[in-house]
Amino acid sequence: MADNTEQHEKTEEPTQKKLEDSRKKGDIAKSQEVNSWFMILGATLVLTLLAGDTATKLTLVLQSFLGQAHDFAIAGVSLQRLFTTLSIDVLGALALPFIVLVVAGIAGNMAQHPLLFSTEPVKPKLSKVSPTAGFKRLVSLTSLVNFAKGIAKLAIVGVVMTAIVWPSRDQLDTLVATDVWAILHLTQSMAGEVLIGVVAVLSVVAALDYAYQRHKWWEKQRMTVKELRDEYKQLEGDPQVRAKLRQVRIERGRKRMMSNVKKAAVVITNPTHYSIALQYDDGMAAPICVAKGVDAVAFRIREMAKEHDVPLVENPPLARTLYASTEVDDEIPSEHYQAVAEIIGYVMRLRQTASWRSKPSARSS
Repeated sequence: MADNTEQHEKTEEPTQKKLEDSRKKGDIAKSQEVNSWFMILGATLVLTLLAGDTATKLTLVLQSFLGQAHDFAIAGVSLQRLFTTLSIDVLGALALPFIVLVVAGIAGNMAQHPLLFSTEPVKPKLSKVSPTAGFKRLVSLTSLVNFAKGIAKLAIVGVVMTAIVWPSRDQLDTLVATDVWAILHLTQSMAGEVLIGVVAVLSVVAALDYAYQRHKWWEKQRMTVKELRDEYKQLEGDPQVRAKLRQVRIERGRKRMMSNVKKAAVVITNPTHYSIALQYDDGMAAPICVAKGVDAVAFRIREMAKEHDVPLVENPPLARTLYASTEVDDEIPSEHYQAVAEIIGYVMRLRQTASWRSKPSARSS
């Protein structure tokens, strides 16, 4: 009941992250009927195309072995060597059918999903050995569907085998007096027809089962609104954590900005509410804003400027305009070049005058 309630709450489509996480855990849409279809197809190919050559190779190997049995030494290393040679010959005869069956098994999985390696399904879990969980799986809807599917498969395959074998029932009565090679040929022929019929019928069964398993898997991957919110928080971060990180970034940026005030050529003030520090050196295309602020930050910029002997110039209209139109580390807009150039020129002249006045006193001392 709880599982059904939880499933009803899953009203949202799964996100790409949810699907990728499920695949990493080995939770994928998979139909065993598709795997069975590929394996039966492989067995059909082996029986109809490779059985004759394989039987011939095995016959030659066994004839050579049995025909010379009296010549073989059966003592010590010779016996071991004999069985090693025989095993290699038998495996060589069966190698191609074995490869076909292995490829069929791999193809059955590759046709449903890309190659996937995951240790999650084989990890030990208490739920796998829990009697309660096992009983729930035994009486679940999935178990009932699988049981009904198995009965239907047996019935369908039985009907197909009967339809193919029944017309040849008269030949079965004469097998007792038939040559062994004829019996093998007839058996191979009838088994091939049965397998071809089974493959044809199971094609429909496998397609329907894969569609059902895919739908069931997709419904399982659907998410509740809470799961969507939790995933969003996980991807974007908790709002409180993001606010704290943003505050830290602002504080670091402010400290870096304050350390750049000493590089400024002039600080233009409001004089109390706005402060903007401009750097200008020879070779620069235009002055650059290295710091700006209002109120408390503006006060700290002015104090930092005083500590490093950076001139303060009061120009309220220009200070407000530059604050609104210029970001830190950006050049000032071209329409303010003239006004700023006049201020920087004025500051440079003051510095030259102060330097010229200090020279006589330095000589006299």
